[in-house]
Amino acid sequence: MKKLWNERRSGILLHPTSLPGKNYIGDLGPEAYRFVDFLRACGQTLWQVLPCGPTGYGDSPYSALSAFAGNPLMISPEILHRQGLLREDELPPEKAALIGKVDYARARTYNEQMLQQAYERFKMKKELHYAFGEFCHRQAHWLEKFVLYKALKEVHGEAEWTQWQPAYALAQEEALQKATHDLSDKMSFHRFVQYLFFDQWQALKAYGNQRGISFIGDMPIYVAWDSADTWGNRELFALNEEGYPQEVGGVPPDYFSETGQLWGNPVYDWDYQKSTGFQWWIRRFQHTFLLFDWVRVDHFRGFEAYWAVPYGEKTAIKGLWKKAPGDELFSALSSALGPEPLPIIAEDLGVITPEVVALREKFNFPGLKILQFAFDSKEENDFIPFRYERNYVVYTGTHDNDTTLGWFEQAAPQDQEYALRYMNSDRNKVVQDFIRLALSTVSHSTIFPMQDLLGLDSTARMNFPGTAEGNWNWRFQWDQLREEVILELADLTRLYGRWFGEQGGAFTAHTEENSHRH
Repeated sequence: MKKLWNERRSGILLHPTSLPGKNYIGDLGPEAYRFVDFLRACGQTLWQVLPCGPTGYGDSPYSALSAFAGNPLMISPEILHRQGLLREDELPPEKAALIGKVDYARARTYNEQMLQQAYERFKMKKELHYAFGEFCHRQAHWLEKFVLYKALKEVHGEAEWTQWQPAYALAQEEALQKATHDLSDKMSFHRFVQYLFFDQWQALKAYGNQRGISFIGDMPIYVAWDSADTWGNRELFALNEEGYPQEVGGVPPDYFSETGQLWGNPVYDWDYQKSTGFQWWIRRFQHTFLLFDWVRVDHFRGFEAYWAVPYGEKTAIKGLWKKAPGDELFSALSSALGPEPLPIIAEDLGVITPEVVALREKFNFPGLKILQFAFDSKEENDFIPFRYERNYVVYTGTHDNDTTLGWFEQAAPQDQEYALRYMNSDRNKVVQDFIRLALSTVSHSTIFPMQDLLGLDSTARMNFPGTAEGNWNWRFQWDQLREEVILELADLTRLYGRWFGEQGGAFTAHTEENSHRH
């Protein structure tokens, strides 16, 4: 495992669902390979994505149905066509490519039909069965619970597991044995779907790694209440006898919210987790490190102390800080997955105490710096670039922030002036100079959202925290990317010492043939 902080690197934050293409949603097909080629051509070596699990209500990748499974919506029908699992007339209709954003409703309807068709043909393709069997064997520790959960969720009309028939909700052994027998074909289908996702992801990762691109994943600290993890491992969480949370996660009131943030995820039973030697966490990280070269751990401060809110509260006001065994957890992970430092990036935003800093520094995890937070003219803060240190990852903004252009357009006049003076910039090139500033810092890694490279405004924002619907649907198109932007990014990457290895090569943003050769 190579250490992230050995070299100066830079890259782009883009979730696969935001890729262009012929599907109703961005996927792991030809456009993902083309994006790797684009990164290589302009000297970028990092591709950061959001969590890649199967999403539920609200389509949020941070509230997935499993901490281990992959999102079926990302499976490329074009690759399945090349494998002989789909006919050409079963590919998405041409009009799907005309939709400028993700259409989750149509994507789900098409995806379900497409995968069922592929599954029926897969049964006849004996040459694929050995690899499928090997996958099922390697992933059985999470896969079997997940496919049973998915099958039971379907027969219960997609209801939350606490609303299932009691014998299934409480995972009574006799009921589960009967369900495993009765729902065996549904379970086999969902095994097949996961096999496709992981097969396509690993092929894409291998293609990127061969070209010097490293992948950064994203791990939420909590899992969704309605998930295979909570249903299948109730003892790991602070739940009552009916399966409802005793407490839920969130953050207390702060500058951004008078009532805090109430996430609704069940918090962990850390005493039980410790009694097992943190085996579930070890498997979770081990699994994640197979998918990604490094992982950004969301809400890192929750491993030192977490905000616990009694279940049923309407806001996060009436919570309490409770200690978490972060030191013991990361020591156990280092012992199990070492000997090199764990390839973890700590999302250390929010209420950060000296204890949180000490935990991050003890394990040498890079922290985060957000440039949009730097130019608050009301007070000094640690986000101003002259305060940065080497062991950080610098972002212009993240998926939870506005685009940099949107942020600037809505910033207070004195903050706009502060940013322009600091960068010796003007309003016409503020986004380009944000990227230049991020690349120029002493910190070893720099990442910026694709929206910022394209210079897009607030209409391209990925997520509005605190809102349940209308997020995660942004997609870009190649014709938004000008050739001079690619050349300028390549030049700045060299100028600030972030060009690594034998990167580079020809890339044309506007040739259709380039997207189909993989």
